[in-house]
Amino acid sequence: MTLYEIAINDAAKIFEALDCDKSGIKILSKKSQLHTIFIKNLHVGAANILKQDALSIGADLAVPTGVIVARDKYVNAILIANSKQLEVLSVKELAQPFGLKQIAKDLKRFLQPPQAPTKIMGIVNANEDSFFKSSRFVGENAILKMQSLIEDGADIIDLGAVSSRPGSIAVTSNEELNRIKPILDLIYKEKLFEKAQFSLDSYAPEVLKYALDCGFTIINDITGLENDEVAKIAALYDATVVIMHMQKSPQIMQEDPQYDDLMLDIHHFFEQRVQKAKDFGIKDIILDVGIGFGKTLEHNLQLLNNHHHFRSFGYELLIGASRKSMIDKIVPSTIEQRLPGTLAIHLEAIKKGASIVRCHDVKEHFQAIKVQEAILNS
Repeated sequence: MTLYEIAINDAAKIFEALDCDKSGIKILSKKSQLHTIFIKNLHVGAANILKQDALSIGADLAVPTGVIVARDKYVNAILIANSKQLEVLSVKELAQPFGLKQIAKDLKRFLQPPQAPTKIMGIVNANEDSFFKSSRFVGENAILKMQSLIEDGADIIDLGAVSSRPGSIAVTSNEELNRIKPILDLIYKEKLFEKAQFSLDSYAPEVLKYALDCGFTIINDITGLENDEVAKIAALYDATVVIMHMQKSPQIMQEDPQYDDLMLDIHHFFEQRVQKAKDFGIKDIILDVGIGFGKTLEHNLQLLNNHHHFRSFGYELLIGASRKSMIDKIVPSTIEQRLPGTLAIHLEAIKKGASIVRCHDVKEHFQAIKVQEAILNS
């Protein structure tokens, strides 16, 4: 007899290989998925009830000392449970007081559907001040680059004409449209939108409308639907919207960024902007935590380490850290030297819930992702 520990990336597949009963595979899969959920400002009465209910089904709740005697009215706690146990608690706590009814509803959000297949979003810039020189193209050259990215494995092409790097200079929507219009016209003429999805990295209503008329289907909005006009246009065209989090504006976002609670602040931002999108009638949403947009290195690392949390919203997650300066802060490097660091970040983000990777180096990402998938699915 031999024992060895196995990695469970696709529980159902493992139990099928073991020839388990079909009805049991679903149950066993839920028991294989462990969740560690931080709960902030939990009423002490709720903490005591939830602790006992969790223990009664084999889960647990980590609480501060003094909870049993109600030393503090509100406490932080960490719930440790598998998916099956979360299902039980999400029903059990509906009948309990002290805010546990809302906790029960929130727990259901962590019972996520299978992650979507990974898609690659290739970057093309039509401005001369984008931070990575090799991503800049104009006219026919931009079209040739897009065709090349599609051949290399890009599922989505993200076109932009305004730099959003820290300290970048804002431009008018007229200037943005002047830069990008020739490329948009060529995309429409060549019907490139039939070969891949097209996304516009913009928050200017007039520019977005022109792009959507040229076959684009995705709005990549770094302001996260701050402008109501963008929301109206997205709903009118039934476009998918990428809601990104950014603190302040690109011009000043890296001037001492601070948060009361990074994860909670961004969670609340997404709650508000997702509700806004729904109120305007937007159906398809993608979330982007905004690596490097008003964040220190420590903020970026914390977001990457806890990226899976944002899957609880039920939408696809986009990760975009391609050749960003956070890599240089870990290992000194020029922009041209940051591909290995980019791949490390993006592959880890995929493991933690990202299903869309925005990058400059499509061919290299395509290979790395395929190898990773082969490992995880073996």
